[in-house]
Amino acid sequence: MASVVNVFVDEVGDHGNPLGIVWASAATKKHEAEIAADLGFSETIFIDEISQDVAHVRIFTPAGEVRFGGHPVVGLASWLHEAGDDIRTISCAVGSARVRVEGERVFVNAMPEWTTNFVLERLSSPEEVLAVDPEAYSEGTFCVWAWIDEEAGVVRARVFAPDLGIREDSATGSAAIRLTAELGRDLQVVQGSGSVLYTHRRNLGREIEVGGRTSPERLVELA
Repeated sequence: MASVVNVFVDEVGDHGNPLGIVWASAATKKHEAEIAADLGFSETIFIDEISQDVAHVRIFTPAGEVRFGGHPVVGLASWLHEAGDDIRTISCAVGSARVRVEGERVFVNAMPEWTTNFVLERLSSPEEVLAVDPEAYSEGTFCVWAWIDEEAGVVRARVFAPDLGIREDSATGSAAIRLTAELGRDLQVVQGSGSVLYTHRRNLGREIEVGGRTSPERLVELA
């Protein structure tokens, strides 16, 4: 059985990026990529163990394991928080992400170099971003974006990552981290059909905090 939450939902709980959450076991070992592909989400996170206030995890896209992912780490932190677990850190392949809860929003701190090296393509308007044809991106990892309100730091974005087995991602924490590092300022990112991500620069920009709201869980039977 997998728990599923939508990560980076808007203020009324709509949109967001589905995340599969699976407790690792003898039955899942060496089948993680297969399980992730069967679930069909952009990412699935496997919990190897929780020791005190640290969750040790691995993250898989339909194409295989990745070192870090913003939406799975934020989603897991929120899911554990809702369950009453006082998780302070999530440890994944590339490092340990600190967790912070702010009302309905859950944030994690990450280094920009942990993330996928998205190509950042700036367009002239949100309308141009919405008009982009995903078929134009047959390989690579791209974040296409434009300002909604530059003074307020609000961005419209879409992410295409065929190299990760993802035609178009509906909310991408790693891309938001990369964009924040590139622009050197805190952002509110509206992605996909209406997912909402928030970022803050920390430690003089050497770390980026990414977070948002997560929906209640639903359960999905594993094949």
